[in-house]
Amino acid sequence: MRYIKKISLFCMCLLIGLTSCLFFACGKNENDIKINEVTHSIFYAPLYAAMNLGYFEDEGLNVTLESNDGSHTSMSVLLSGNCDVALVGPETVVYTTATSDHPVVFGQLTQKDGSFIVSKNQIESFTLDMLKGKTIIGGRAGGLPAMTLQYVIEKIGGLTIGTGEEEVNLRTDVQFANIATEFQTSDNEFCTLFEPTATTIANSNENYDIVSAVGDFSGKVPYTCFVAKDSYLKANPERAEKFLRAVYKGYLYITTEDSSKAALALQKSFTGMTVEELKIAVEQYTRIEAWCSDPGMTEESFNKLVEIINNATGENYAPVYNDCVTLTYAQNMLSKLAA
Repeated sequence: MRYIKKISLFCMCLLIGLTSCLFFACGKNENDIKINEVTHSIFYAPLYAAMNLGYFEDEGLNVTLESNDGSHTSMSVLLSGNCDVALVGPETVVYTTATSDHPVVFGQLTQKDGSFIVSKNQIESFTLDMLKGKTIIGGRAGGLPAMTLQYVIEKIGGLTIGTGEEEVNLRTDVQFANIATEFQTSDNEFCTLFEPTATTIANSNENYDIVSAVGDFSGKVPYTCFVAKDSYLKANPERAEKFLRAVYKGYLYITTEDSSKAALALQKSFTGMTVEELKIAVEQYTRIEAWCSDPGMTEESFNKLVEIINNATGENYAPVYNDCVTLTYAQNMLSKLAA
């Protein structure tokens, strides 16, 4: 595992060398911020609200957004210099602490696992014991959704992962985008899906049912965060604060306004979805308190993340919190808002 990660890191460094000249030759405006997000999801609603409601423009920032297909890919884009900020799972920061000009978490967006457990049968009162002898599709191996689900099954539920009658068969061989299709076409009894896909799939069959949220079992986990290179943050402290302030205003709008108004604020970012679908997703994520009211990642949360990673990988990662996380920009932003 460590050998593979070292090879990946070496490749990332080569990519940095090949692309940095091209990137810096482009001549960016000092108020431009290019974000690369791990995927495009309602789960990140405060960010989209900030974009659509003009909160970034209010801060004098010009923000552009590109989507990717995994935290590992978005982190490669960040390390290569092809974006300023990555919205990723913080596990990628743990994996890259040895990188020169290492990535640093400067703001946390979500504090709960955003996936919901979908069953092929109606269940009135779901418990983790009901997964015994069953198969649940949990996503890509090494990704935070799969690792958190494994942590919930083993550490919260006290269950064993395997294929026996008293064990839980956790599938980690399905890419995020393919989970719904695999669930519908296979004989697997459970899967985990993010909203609004979870509700859409549940409504596609009268027997299907959303039985719980993974976050209801896991509790608070630093799930998705804003990451930038250490050098970028030190060179642009005011820009980092302005960025977080705009996202925080988006969070306040989404969590305090009526869900219908919140849905309308997100519609521009999800043109293929109805307002009703967006409304359901907002309500689901509001119910489980998915979004952070304080964008500063605490050391307690960080340590829980490391525990989840080590449990899933069998490794013994022991990153230093202060090397991976800075509270400076979040704290400064909140204190100025309160003044």
